[in-house]
Amino acid sequence: MLKHSLRVPFVFAIIFGLLLAACSQTSKEPSNAHTNELVLALGPEPEAGFDPTTGWGRYGSPLFQSTLLKRDSALQIVNDLATGYDVSSDGLVWTVTLRKDVKFTDDQPLTAADVKYTFDTAANSGSAIDLSYMERVEAADDYTVKFTLLEPRSTFIQMLVATGIVPKHAHRQDYANKPVGSGPFKLIQWDKGQQLIVQANPDYYGTKPYFQKMTFLFLSEDAAFAAARAGKVDVAAVPAAFSKQPVSGMRLEAIHTVDNRGIMFPYVKPGGKTKDGDPVGNDVTSELSIRQAINIALDRKALVQGVLEGYGTPAYTVNDGLPWFNPEAIVIDADIDGAKKLLAEAGWKDNNADGILEKGTVKAEFKLIYPASDVTRQSLAIAAADMIKPLGVNVIVEGKSWDDINKQMHANAVMFGWGSHDPLEIYNVYSSKLSGVDYNNAGFYSNPIVDDYMTRALRATNEQDAMEFWQKAQWDGQTGVAAKGDAPWAWLVNLDHLYLVKDGLHIGKQKIHPHGHGWPVTDNIEEWRWRH
Repeated sequence: MLKHSLRVPFVFAIIFGLLLAACSQTSKEPSNAHTNELVLALGPEPEAGFDPTTGWGRYGSPLFQSTLLKRDSALQIVNDLATGYDVSSDGLVWTVTLRKDVKFTDDQPLTAADVKYTFDTAANSGSAIDLSYMERVEAADDYTVKFTLLEPRSTFIQMLVATGIVPKHAHRQDYANKPVGSGPFKLIQWDKGQQLIVQANPDYYGTKPYFQKMTFLFLSEDAAFAAARAGKVDVAAVPAAFSKQPVSGMRLEAIHTVDNRGIMFPYVKPGGKTKDGDPVGNDVTSELSIRQAINIALDRKALVQGVLEGYGTPAYTVNDGLPWFNPEAIVIDADIDGAKKLLAEAGWKDNNADGILEKGTVKAEFKLIYPASDVTRQSLAIAAADMIKPLGVNVIVEGKSWDDINKQMHANAVMFGWGSHDPLEIYNVYSSKLSGVDYNNAGFYSNPIVDDYMTRALRATNEQDAMEFWQKAQWDGQTGVAAKGDAPWAWLVNLDHLYLVKDGLHIGKQKIHPHGHGWPVTDNIEEWRWRH
């Protein structure tokens, strides 16, 4: 999950300056069209900083750090810091060999000791990084690392892809604000809430970046669009709402994603509380008939066309189209009559003719909250509520701050976003062991059969053997997390990530993006260049 940050006085100042500049701009080609510097407005600021041991880089390239492995544009595993890896026949021992020509930006060599330190630190960070299944990591020699797991873990390979390596000698308390790494860029200046300035790492071992300096502006969607129109940024992440407004000197790039949006339903009856005292449960969304009826009533294609301007696809799971996706999870939607019949059979009736169903003393009414700063989630929430209303189910849509959402998300439906290149995302969203942990399984969903399938998937010795169990967790013909099963979510759409890109700027072959509009576009930043 990513949050959005906005410092209002700074943004107003930026917009004002941009508009003044736009009025005086007469040249059709921006002055920096063929320089080796870029200005980017990619949206959310990584408020927690740039420390991979606490999660930075989980949804895209860590930028300042290198990883042992990475995925190419076709999502195939290739080497990065590693020259190769080997897995024992029982799946417990992973041995990785390292390049010998890598230095951190402080000129110190990167060795197996740094890899060991990184994974040990990540395992003990108390963050969303789960390495509880790792027994130990050892530096067998300066350029060989051996990971020993407590049990086979098919998804461990993603940890080697997503975990940027930090220097043991320079990983201090303020590292997240002043990272030292071996990636293609190094941090020069971070004015929090305003901008981030990075410079190419001259000692980078991989493809040398064409662009020597980049400035990331942390702007709202409106401000980023204004900056693009004023010719003051080279790339701007924009929502679908702006996709039909052409910008002179820029083109719209639409990149397919597994970045989904969906409604998370509190799964249990009310009455419980979290360890922090926040309420858990909802007497309406805990009803299976309500969740299933909403899933088949929603018109996902209409949401793609109406809210996303056609830039997206209908979503039915957290992992549509990925190798572990089960197509049996797809339901026929836009079926209002079928949804009404399902509710009637479950005993829901409009006893007082107010247009809202009741079942006993329970009224079919609940809140759907969304981050107030997110225009797309707001539009999806309003549109979904309108689609659900003819069922006799009243959805009260409210925008909240992330602080408020944290307190209310276990007792109210929430418009959330997920999506990763890792099947572990299924586990994070649905595992009963992660109920109420950060944003994982906020609805406290629990099904022992699904838990067992996911456990068997995790304990497979490789990703291919795990596929069957990930798919059965979605739907095995009788139960699962799909809409025809327990339906703890109503997945709505997979967004296309939209970027306004300066004419002549080539951003390489982009892979399918994970969750988080903005930063994932930089995953191949060393391939970017001007086309002459």
